[in-house]
Amino acid sequence: MMIPATHLLLIESNPADAKLIKDALRDDGTAFMVEWVTSLADALKHLAQNSIEVILLDLALPDGKGLDVFDKVIAAAPDALILVLSAASDDKLMRAAMKRGAHDYFAKGHIDAHWLPRALKYILERKVSRIALHESDERFRAMSDASPLGIFVSDAQGNCIYTNAAYHTISGQTLEETLGTNWTSAIHPDDRLQAISEWGDAVRCQTPFIAEVRFLRKDKSVIWTRLNAAAIRTGGEGKKSQGFVQIVEDISDRKSIEMILRLSEETVFEQQERAQVTLNSIGDGVLTTNLAGKVSYLNRVAETMTGWTLKDALGLPLEKVFTLIDAETRKTPENPIARALTADTTVKLPTNCLLVRRDGTESPIEDSIAPIHNRDNQVTGAVIVFHDVSETRAMAQKMLHMAQHDFLTGLANRALLTERLTRAVGLAQRKKKQVALLFIDLDNFKLVNDTLGHAVGDKLLQSVAKRMTDVVRATDTVCRQGGDEFVVLLTEIAQRQDAAQVAEKLITAFAAPHTIHECELDVTLSIGVSIYPDDGNDVESLFQHADAAMYCAKTYGRNNYQFYRADISPSNPCPIARSG
Repeated sequence: MMIPATHLLLIESNPADAKLIKDALRDDGTAFMVEWVTSLADALKHLAQNSIEVILLDLALPDGKGLDVFDKVIAAAPDALILVLSAASDDKLMRAAMKRGAHDYFAKGHIDAHWLPRALKYILERKVSRIALHESDERFRAMSDASPLGIFVSDAQGNCIYTNAAYHTISGQTLEETLGTNWTSAIHPDDRLQAISEWGDAVRCQTPFIAEVRFLRKDKSVIWTRLNAAAIRTGGEGKKSQGFVQIVEDISDRKSIEMILRLSEETVFEQQERAQVTLNSIGDGVLTTNLAGKVSYLNRVAETMTGWTLKDALGLPLEKVFTLIDAETRKTPENPIARALTADTTVKLPTNCLLVRRDGTESPIEDSIAPIHNRDNQVTGAVIVFHDVSETRAMAQKMLHMAQHDFLTGLANRALLTERLTRAVGLAQRKKKQVALLFIDLDNFKLVNDTLGHAVGDKLLQSVAKRMTDVVRATDTVCRQGGDEFVVLLTEIAQRQDAAQVAEKLITAFAAPHTIHECELDVTLSIGVSIYPDDGNDVESLFQHADAAMYCAKTYGRNNYQFYRADISPSNPCPIARSG
């Protein structure tokens, strides 16, 4: 099956320059179908009648010049890749065109049959990768919107950059209304200062932030919410925060029950039947004790969660019925009832508490413990309202994993790789070690997609991911950046030859075909390598230099690896290469 040619429109008034470009592309075979026009008018007419994927545009035409020409062409073909042809003196004009949407620019003096078609193909492949990343992001947002928990993601200053559908329902605001707002803006003014103070304490102590606050909704109604927030941090010294993710849960029903339970015992007994129906209809467990810490009541949910019936538990010490342990230390925490009664205030359990059921099974819980007062405001006991948070924590873990891993292969994504690379660079700097970054592109992967379909292509990517993971150390990171691009992070290497050995192992591993749906598929690797600190002292420069070295490996014949060198540049992308 033949791969369809890419439709390219050449807009160039100089016949000599046009011939040079057409000859360069013609020598590459059937990869590009080139149409040539010499004026802006002819170009606009052609674009109105034809679908064009790539445009090579000279900004000096007989009937138009400069950015006016570019604006008219991009308006006529907004989805095309536009690459501007420049002369040596056009740098300022080229940069202005890039700001308006040009994808790149080529110097006419450096165009040849070897470099131009390969550069165009590489740019097209990068566009496909960006589209794939966008589709992955859309899938992530769809799954986020399916969550019953509100999600509020903010930048390092606390200003919103994303909210999901559940948050919109809870806050009464649309996505457009939440974007750019501070995380505290939805909190009721009477609760806001306390929430900010508790958040400050959590940040200073580096502990999870959990708070119960009222939300003032757009329609002026008020609901109770539980907030769980944590910082999104990069690695390295200082652990700088990139932003925050906040899980918001509507707990209005539970708060209504707590208000009922804070009535005096006399009132509770007078309304026992009504309270009993109400307490047994909610989803939270409710347990009360007297001043001596003996159990005086459990609702049906509490009976299920503790494994004790009210009949069996009545009069027993709280610690026998409501048995708690710390998930990490396996020790019993401080008696929560004693703390609530001594301070005469509502208290909460530590976030990592497990409730041990009567049969020995364990479940993570969250709760609040409040003193009960009689009509004379004297403390007569305490009430514990608790619920199982297994699903909530599992959802939070799932959302965190999704935010840091590729949807198709399960590998680390660019965000997680950047965090680990930052941490690795900081560690290598302290230990006087080196770090290697291998930028990998699959050779001829587009041929598999075009001939066998995307389903086979996806299976091949999963097989590629497993084979790469099997080659590297457990302490290293394999990342799918998007499309058919992968990145491998090698931490704490002693010398450049260590990275060369891994690159050679990867190339050797891919000598064997991949069996997908009973088909044997051959793909090879083009690998670019950058080394910290020789090739850069920061994340961005290491990525850029590994990418440039990979492009050099691809143009040098593919199925090889190249180290970054200072002579690799946009105007000289293919210097005489040397492996290892």
